[in-house]
Amino acid sequence: MSLRFALTHESHYRYARLVQLGPQLIRLHPAPHARTPITGYRLDITPPPARLDWFFDPAGNRAARALFDGMTSELSVTVALEATLTPINPFDFLLDASATEWPFTLEPWLVRQLAPYREAPAPGPLLAALIASVPQTPQATIDLLVAANGLIHRRIRYEKRQTPGIWDAERVLREGRGACRDMAWLLVHLLRALGFAARFVSGYLVEAEQDSSDHAELHAWAEAYLPGAGWIGFDPTSGLLAAEGHIPLAAAPEPEAAAPIIGTLEAVPAESRFRISAKRINP
Repeated sequence: MSLRFALTHESHYRYARLVQLGPQLIRLHPAPHARTPITGYRLDITPPPARLDWFFDPAGNRAARALFDGMTSELSVTVALEATLTPINPFDFLLDASATEWPFTLEPWLVRQLAPYREAPAPGPLLAALIASVPQTPQATIDLLVAANGLIHRRIRYEKRQTPGIWDAERVLREGRGACRDMAWLLVHLLRALGFAARFVSGYLVEAEQDSSDHAELHAWAEAYLPGAGWIGFDPTSGLLAAEGHIPLAAAPEPEAAAPIIGTLEAVPAESRFRISAKRINP
């Protein structure tokens, strides 16, 4: 059964004094590869930018660049979108015959195109141990990916963290806990070490409840590139594949290139406030 809902995402920044805002890069538009149909979208910015340009960044994400005139003591960015959640079978894809069993070899042209998504620095001792715990014998590709996703889900305790930044793999494994973005980035490292092209994804997670008290939040997960199927999402926070409730906003080789809002301004104390809500729309 399909479910229509309206999502509102407010980001508000208040500065200790009047400031001149530099360019702001906003990645809060559903990505082109989002599988959930988006039936309405609006971006409101206060103060109104002198110029707002939409473009596709190097990773293919839809982004807006806002330029401002004058001084302001606050910045508000509000997204309002409407979407239809229709159940998706996350396993409904077909791999190329050459990629059904791991390890597999990519075509040379894919190696060149996916190079940024396969870069993997030398692992630290804890990440090396995690990689070594994955059976290295030939096996079904999907089984391996599901097992890797489940491994992080079981090893790392999910916790919300309001402070910015992403922990490195060694810290996440040492402490055995992390935010969704930490777990997603750890999964990217693990998948790349196993030879997969993988990328970091930021987006919305919408969860429909039986009592209609629907929930939405900013979320992060990972995607692996599979020949014949394309980019397939894996969410280590839940241990499941990404499905209809996952609405990607930006996907990139590095988390910094998928940040929802980045920009420049003078060095000044600031307070930030964020709110996301989802409301079911009656037919």
